[in-house]
Amino acid sequence: MIPISVVRLGPEVEQSVLEVIRSGIIAQGPVVAELERGFAELVGVEHAVAVSNGTIALVAALQALHLKPGDEVITSPFTFVATLNAIIEAGATARFGDISLTDFGLDAESVAPVVTERTRVLMPVHLYGQTPAMDGLLAVGESHGLHLVEDAAQALGATYAGRGAGSFGIGCFSLYATKNLTSGEGGMVTTNDAAIADRVRILRNQGMRQRYQYEIPGHNYRLTDLQAAVAVPQLATYHDQLSRRSANAARLIAQLADVDGLVLPGELPGRRHVWHQFTVLVPEDRAADRDALIDRLRELGVGSGVYYPRPVYDYDCYRDHPQVVLPETPRAEEAARRCLSLPVHAYLSDDDVDKVAAAVRTVLA
Repeated sequence: MIPISVVRLGPEVEQSVLEVIRSGIIAQGPVVAELERGFAELVGVEHAVAVSNGTIALVAALQALHLKPGDEVITSPFTFVATLNAIIEAGATARFGDISLTDFGLDAESVAPVVTERTRVLMPVHLYGQTPAMDGLLAVGESHGLHLVEDAAQALGATYAGRGAGSFGIGCFSLYATKNLTSGEGGMVTTNDAAIADRVRILRNQGMRQRYQYEIPGHNYRLTDLQAAVAVPQLATYHDQLSRRSANAARLIAQLADVDGLVLPGELPGRRHVWHQFTVLVPEDRAADRDALIDRLRELGVGSGVYYPRPVYDYDCYRDHPQVVLPETPRAEEAARRCLSLPVHAYLSDDDVDKVAAAVRTVLA
């Protein structure tokens, strides 16, 4: 079976973790600081603040903006539920634009009509490893005086017009186990705003700047040195991993380009795609039997996944939620109905990629 994702940690990670254990400093300490420095350099920002997970990165970023009840955040309807949960947790109200089926990201033209006098934040999601068209989103944000918080959980190393995902506003990343760079659980907030970085650092440490010097009501959002020790060694080889993912994606695209009705992803001009997922849209006339396609792929030894089967608001717990404004998002609904992610991870051989492509062609024949 070729799995949809693989986690492999080499001897350098084992040695890094062992050194932390032997040091006796296993909570937040110097290794977290080392990870923050390397992460900031990778994203291209002045500040990176490590937190306990990617959801908390979003919550902390919103809390750092002093949102009040009734303030609104506009985000993508086609995303993992953490995006929406973070908005609710921060006390804000969620509104949604629609997406582009070209990059699966928030479409600027759909955002402008949703802005109200209560809107404070625009939160695009860099889904699957590629940014949306940031120029349009930045223009909407600037014209309405909105803060920009980027859900870049899947897009570490992605760029738009030479700028790193997470460098346009306040960037929020996940270091979950299956992310391109992982600490098992973990998150990062990135920014060029020293005041925002300072507030997130205080928030993550129970509101303390120094021990027992409480400045604001805070939380325990800290990352441990044990977790950071898993991630730090991966920084040195991260771009090599991205190159392998990119090569695998290119090989899949070349072999599936002539499959009738299958919509393939691509690295759009002026952007760098980091291929966290390789997500296709199955032919319209096969969407209803997508689960059967997944079963047949599994029988042929190929794992796959659906990320995500519904727009994020389309669940009972959100339909009547007072902090969720239900939208009309036909493109997000279409993506949810047709999307299918195939293996593209860095540990695929050429033969593995060929097997994935052949299986897809077989089940769609």
